[in-house]
Amino acid sequence: MSLLPVAFEDRMKLTLGNEWNAFTQALQTTAPTSIRINPFKNHVAAGEQVPWSTFGVYLSERPKFTLDPVFHAGAYYVQEASSMFLEQAFRQATDLTKKLRVLDVSAAPGGKSTHILSLLNNESLLVANEVIRSRATILAENIQKWGCSNAIVTNNDPEDFTRLGGFFDVVVVDAPCSGEGLFRKDPEAMKEWSPENVDLCGKRQRRILADVWPALKQDGILIYSTCTYNRFENEETLQWLREQQDAESIELKTETGWGIDHVVENGIHGYHFYPHKVKGEGFFLSVIRKKDEAQEPNLKARKGLNTPSKKIEEELKTWTTLNDPKFFTWNETAFAISGSIYKETAFLLDHLKFVQAGTALATIKHDKLIPEHAAALAIHLNRDNFQQLEVPEDDALKYLRKEAMLAQADKKGYTLITNRGIPLGWVNALDSRMNNLYPKEWRIRMAG
Repeated sequence: MSLLPVAFEDRMKLTLGNEWNAFTQALQTTAPTSIRINPFKNHVAAGEQVPWSTFGVYLSERPKFTLDPVFHAGAYYVQEASSMFLEQAFRQATDLTKKLRVLDVSAAPGGKSTHILSLLNNESLLVANEVIRSRATILAENIQKWGCSNAIVTNNDPEDFTRLGGFFDVVVVDAPCSGEGLFRKDPEAMKEWSPENVDLCGKRQRRILADVWPALKQDGILIYSTCTYNRFENEETLQWLREQQDAESIELKTETGWGIDHVVENGIHGYHFYPHKVKGEGFFLSVIRKKDEAQEPNLKARKGLNTPSKKIEEELKTWTTLNDPKFFTWNETAFAISGSIYKETAFLLDHLKFVQAGTALATIKHDKLIPEHAAALAIHLNRDNFQQLEVPEDDALKYLRKEAMLAQADKKGYTLITNRGIPLGWVNALDSRMNNLYPKEWRIRMAG
């Protein structure tokens, strides 16, 4: 490992005291590998459970995830264990039995958003936002793989949410930061680190908080996190927020054996993860309740969502097991969402730049439906409506490479390809061959 930046080392020695040697020794070890299981898909992984997450599992070694078909099907997400502590913030600071509107403001590549979707009930809504368009596309891909219909992916600057006064019950700000907690896994983070960058990140974080704070309803919850250690980007940023706004810090319960440092500084409860104390990387999280008054917006959209014909709508109803499904069209694609969030969806699509909303079920061509890849991955797909073909791993990898498979369907038509019972995507079975409909931009290129 490269030498740590001198200014970083000096500060961390003051912070850690006699724990400094243990900290630097931990940075010389291999980072643990952890995944988070999708609770909506039938997948089991052997390993030690991440103590603060119902869905997190440590693996004994790092496999080639790219060559695991069900990884591409959204059966699990490869995620650093410390960041799974987000689950405790939701379980302890919110009522997950209620309908919640949640904003994940810096959501790419999708680790926290897919985790949030695993926690929310079917009536709730997640807006997963990413300001950089290319990263928003990756975010949308991972949301599709997770298979939930109660998510909207947007591509907006945080300041665009200012006008959505009082809309959200929960706002998650996983803030862009100096990345000190990533030094073990990402040598580039160490090369890019400087005191000037820390200062720049702190200012950017405060701008983001100022932009999204108005969108949080009164008594709503702000969950703030970084993958860095320093006070300026963590406690001091939240102290600044409290000086600007009427807010209170919320204490979370942690187990002694978890190894998390609970720090209380000027009324701010912060939770620090250090690699010599936890089986994970550097991480910080804090929860703030908004006490400012905030009036909820009128959800009336200026223009409603386009809807398909009655004939198409009746056919689409046979494709989904969603309770009270609602359908809308965008550029010849039919999307499905729950009726419980239809009004909110129309309102948000009227105010934000969206990448995807709900589940893209089908492309409409001359009153015929061509299934979308997202439909195959959707947890609410009515699989009984389609022919299914279970394939072994070799054929599954050929399918994911957009190659011809040995397996053949029994009859013609759109067919759902599965591996270990988990859908991977579609083929169109013809008389003598099967057209592979896997998205070409998603195909895997790694040799087996």
